[in-house]
Formats: sequence, structure tokens, C-alpha cells
Amino acid sequence: MEAKIEDIGVILPEAEELTRPAVDEAKVYELVIIGGGPAGLTAAVYSARKRIDTLLVTKDIGGQVLLTSDVENYMGYYYITGKELIEKFKHQVRQYPIAIKENAEVIRIGKEDKTFTVETSGGGSYRTKAVIIASGKRSRPLNVKGEKELVGRGVTYCSVCDAPLFTGLDVTVIGGGNSGLTAVVDLVKIANKIYLIESLSSLKADPLLVERADRSGKVEKFLGYEVMEILGETRVSGIKIKSTQTGEIQTLAVQGVFIEIGLIPNSGFAKGVVELNGWGEIVVDCACRTNVPGIFAAGDVTTVPEKQIVVAAGEGAKAALSAYGYLLGES
Repeated sequence: MEAKIEDIGVILPEAEELTRPAVDEAKVYELVIIGGGPAGLTAAVYSARKRIDTLLVTKDIGGQVLLTSDVENYMGYYYITGKELIEKFKHQVRQYPIAIKENAEVIRIGKEDKTFTVETSGGGSYRTKAVIIASGKRSRPLNVKGEKELVGRGVTYCSVCDAPLFTGLDVTVIGGGNSGLTAVVDLVKIANKIYLIESLSSLKADPLLVERADRSGKVEKFLGYEVMEILGETRVSGIKIKSTQTGEIQTLAVQGVFIEIGLIPNSGFAKGVVELNGWGEIVVDCACRTNVPGIFAAGDVTTVPEKQIVVAAGEGAKAALSAYGYLLGES
């Protein structure tokens, strides 16, 4: 028979949130974490549990997860919204004495001897013995009317996260590269009809992905078309597109818009400091180490494949443990 908690006399008190330490520009922190998404928040918890004096600097808490209306592939939850998941992350972080500087965008990392300086656009400057960069990526936007207003209400940037929400519906995928065709393949078994829109006259994706899309019989391509507007009041109801050759304008009735025109790493402040690849991602090894001793990186901003919440969280844990090992060696 499975033992119950009350059977073995264990009482689990409700955790109380600690008073957050004040941010102190005069001190030298042991660790500064840049970024408040899953990687950064997980790194913060792991560093606090190792009693590392930590400052978390972030533009916002949540990052890309806040753009995901529903999450169905994070272990421990059959279903949870992106906002709810981040609230749980935040609650756990608050159980530890971690200083947090919010609404701060990092613009530069400097180095002097064995100390790093993290500077923000608001004029803040924070010294530290080690750094974890977990600043994530941002979706490349279309910048068309209706896009911002309908994010999370039919407009999405993640087919892996959100495809199941569009079961039996008509959708459009914007982008003819590998990410766009991967989204199409994800949607083939889920959506009723898929309109693929690409501004160029041909697709840039791998032939195997294109073949899989074609075999489905569900995909209608609009090559050489640009998006003019995403339509809808409270939810997406359609999309307006225009031919780049003839100027013809068409309106497609859809309930979902998957924008897959690429991601932009939030790594500009690290350029010239650590090694970046051709896409601007920070190059890391399997222990989240960059080419600069004392600087670690985790999550979507790195070269680690598969940009997923659970992957980012795991990488954040690894980065914090690696930073701990580094600090032990420096003490």
C-alpha cells in the first residue's frame, strides 16, 4: 500500500516568501545572472541554494514564455498557461534571498582583472566575480497591423508549444525556411487547412520538409506574397496578403497565424566579449561555459539546440552549478 504523508508524520508548511535583498551597486556580487526567463530563473534558484550571493538583472520576468498562451509539454503539468508557469517560477525564486533588478536592459559587459562589470541602459552598473547570460531570444516580428494586439489570441511564434490548440482549424504559417516548414509539418496532423506564405518566389527549406508538407494534401502555398494585416477583434479571424508581383490582395479566413520568420538572440551586449556564432548565438560547451572564464550562458541565447522551456530550465541549472565550481576555484 502506498504511504500517505500523514501516515509518516511529515508536515509540509506553506513556504513564506523572503524579503528581497536590496540591489547594491557598491558591492561586488559573486554572480550576476542576465535574463529572467526559464534559464535565468532556474539559475537563480540553483545559485541561491549554493549560497552564492546573486543578483538577477532582467528586462522582464518571463521572457518568451509570456507569449505562449498554453503549455502542454512542461513536465509536471498536463496543462498550464505560460503566465501561470512563470508565476510558479517567480514564487519559487522568492523563497531565496536573491536581489533582482527588473526593467533593466543590459547594454555592456566589461572585464577588469578577475571582476566583471554589467552595465544597463538605465545607468546601473554592477560588479561581479561571475556572469550567467540567459537573455534568451526574441521572435522576429512581422511588424504588421493586428500582430501585437492578437498575440496569444491566435497569433503565435511557437508551433511546438501551440499547435495542439488549433486542432481542426484553418491556419497560416508565415515563413518558407526550415522553421516555417517544420511548423507546417507539426500542424499537418492537427489543423484542417494550412496556408503557407513566403515573400520570396521559392521556399528555402530542406527538400525533405517540403516533400512532407506536399504529401499531406492540406497545404496551399502562396509564394511571392507579403502579409499586410492580421484580422480579428478578440481573436484572429483572417489575414490579408498581397502579391509582390501583381499587387493582388487576398484575404484568407484563418483562426491561427504562426509567425516563423526567425529568432533574434538577445546577445548584442555580449558581442566582442564572448564568442558568437554566425546567428549571434553564444557558443557554449556542455557545461554552459563560454570562451571567457567566469562567463557562462544558458537557454535560447546559446548554441544549444531545441529552444524549449524545459531545455532552457535545465541549462540554467547547469550554468549555475558550473558557476559555483568556478567560484570555488577562484576563492
